[in-house]
Amino acid sequence: MTTYGYARVSTNGQDLSSQEAELLAAGCAKVFKEKVSGAKTDRAELAKLLHKIESGDVLVVTRLDRLARSTRDLLNVIAALTERGAGFKSLKDTWADTTSPHGRLMLTVLGGLAEFERELIRALTANQRQEAMHRLARGEVQADVARTFNVSQATISRLSATAGV
Repeated sequence: MTTYGYARVSTNGQDLSSQEAELLAAGCAKVFKEKVSGAKTDRAELAKLLHKIESGDVLVVTRLDRLARSTRDLLNVIAALTERGAGFKSLKDTWADTTSPHGRLMLTVLGGLAEFERELIRALTANQRQEAMHRLARGEVQADVARTFNVSQATISRLSATAGV
């Protein structure tokens, strides 16, 4: 079993040393580091880490936002780790720990909520989603669009986020 760390900052002007020190102090044998925006999907060091990690290994980050840019992104990474039989821990977000029963429960609940959100978006027909996106693109307020389709503003916000608007 090997514990790997992953440290990321968004810009070249930021420093990785404090994250690296925390991860090494937490027992990480190796820390994968990169300076790239979390919004980028092609994070080379994260890809190397996910390729290298094996059953029984654990990926550790200092904070969740160092690993994932959204709940869906986080759940995708954790699913990839789980498929390989590996665990996950966040030092600052202690509830996010798939190596403990409590952490697995919390992440299962989080996954259920994400699935529920996807179902809410699917409650709108394809034409309704298209119309909502068109109205948002014209500058209409999310709350007004939501009222029209009898859904919550959060549903329209999630629809907007999944479409990149």
